[in-house]
Amino acid sequence: MYVDGFNLYFGLRSKGWRKYYWLDLCALASLLMKPDQQLDGVHYFTSRLRVTATNAGTVQRQALYLEALGTRPNLHTHLGHYLEKKKRCHECGARWVEYEEKMTDVNIAVQMMLDAVHDRFDTAILVSGDSDLTTPLKSLRSQYPDKRLIIAFPPGRHSCELKSAAHGNFTIGESNLRKSQLPMSVTRADNFVLERPIRWR
Repeated sequence: MYVDGFNLYFGLRSKGWRKYYWLDLCALASLLMKPDQQLDGVHYFTSRLRVTATNAGTVQRQALYLEALGTRPNLHTHLGHYLEKKKRCHECGARWVEYEEKMTDVNIAVQMMLDAVHDRFDTAILVSGDSDLTTPLKSLRSQYPDKRLIIAFPPGRHSCELKSAAHGNFTIGESNLRKSQLPMSVTRADNFVLERPIRWR
C-alpha cells in the first residue's frame, strides 16, 4: 500500500475526523485487502512541517505520529520537503512567503515503479485522490499489465482521472478508520513510551 500522507490528512480534516489522525496504516492496509492477500509493506509519503510562530503544537504532534509509525513492522516512511514561494498581492502590493510541499508525487511514482520492476507486488493499493498521479499509474499499467492497481480514496477526496487509470477504486470508510487506530500508548524499541496526543482523542 502506498499512502499520500497529506492527501489522506486533508481528507480526514475535511470531515472533521481528528479522532482518526492516530492511524495505524499497517492495520488499515490489512483491513483493505482481500482475505487471500498478504501485505508485503506500506509506504508512507509526507514532509515534515516547517516550524512557524503559530504551529508549534501541530509540528510536535506530527513528529510524535511519525515516531509512532516508525514502530510498525513493514512500514517505510519517505520524506519530501517544502519549497519557499514568494507571493505578492496584485491589489495592495503586500509581499509574503508561502511554503509548498514537494516531492510526494514523484516519490510515490518512483517507489511504485521500482516495486513493480522488482516484482514486489501483484496488487498495489494507492491511498490518494491526487490526479497528478494519473500519468504514472497509466505508465505502470501499460508496462506491467498483469499487476492490479487499486485506488483507495481518502474520505472527502476523489479524482475521475485517477479512477480511470486504475483497475478498481473505493473510498475508505469510517468503520475501517475506527478499527485501525494505534494504541493509546506506543513503545519504541528503546522503551520510550509515545502517548497519543490529547487533541486527537
